[in-house]
Amino acid sequence: MTASTDPNFAAYEAQRFRSKWMNLIMRNLTWAFAYFSIIITVGITLILVAESFFFFDKLAKEGVSWTQIFTETEWTPLFSSPRFGVIVIIMGTLMTTVIAMIVALPVGLMSAIFLSEYAPPKLRAVLKPILEILAGVPTVVYGFFALLVITPILQRIIPGGDSVVAGLNGLSAGFVMGIMIIPLVASLSEDAIYAVPNLLREGSYALGATKFETTVSVVIPSALSGIVSAFILAVSRGVGETMIVSLAAGQSPILNFNPLDSVMTITAFIVQVSLGDTPTQSLAFYTIFFAGFVLFLMTLILNILADWFVRRYRLMY
Repeated sequence: MTASTDPNFAAYEAQRFRSKWMNLIMRNLTWAFAYFSIIITVGITLILVAESFFFFDKLAKEGVSWTQIFTETEWTPLFSSPRFGVIVIIMGTLMTTVIAMIVALPVGLMSAIFLSEYAPPKLRAVLKPILEILAGVPTVVYGFFALLVITPILQRIIPGGDSVVAGLNGLSAGFVMGIMIIPLVASLSEDAIYAVPNLLREGSYALGATKFETTVSVVIPSALSGIVSAFILAVSRGVGETMIVSLAAGQSPILNFNPLDSVMTITAFIVQVSLGDTPTQSLAFYTIFFAGFVLFLMTLILNILADWFVRRYRLMY
């Protein structure tokens, strides 16, 4: 009996042929999905850039200098006498994001350290899913929580009451946004800390270090790249948050550095214009894309910084 007539050999050849084609199909399929995401990202970027170009073109036709975008302290593109000080919405976005990070980063990091280093395995298995439930709460619920719960509390505990704390303010929106981001920081940081090899911990204990010293001096530096990545993702999440700031931060078009007053963020402005009756092809319409482009640049810069930091401080084992 020759190899070509051997039934076992024929079955092997058929199996090899199927495996070869399956491997080819899966390789092309995964390649297509990977490039699909890249194409979508490039497409969104090109749309933002093109529409932002039309925005500047409309500005020139209206007799508005592009330098006014960076020098004016009012952002009123929908008013009869429009002003285009983009610094207003940038500062509003940064203010609420900074407040959120002041809340989310320390709480999320401490929660991650506890879950990874101090909590017993059974307690960790219970607490981590409970913590991550916060990530599943709709952001509109957080927005109403900030508006109906946090703002009245601030008005009661801050001297001056509602004469000092506005009904819509940046502090309550940023505080609740920080609560929303805590699960993101805690989960990603805990994964990074938990992935640190136990040999490093055991070596530290062998040298006489305590649990706290090992955590601070060995574990955290070893997981620093992952922790920083979690922080940057959290900041990007805060910058792009929409519903909380739309409901609780307000729509103040004037440059303001007081978190107790109403502020306008980039996403809140986009919502305001999108839900209105702004005619297409108008200057006010193109401000949506310009604001989106500014937001895109902010998140892009944050991600570039995160990538640089991770590459710079990553530890190899």
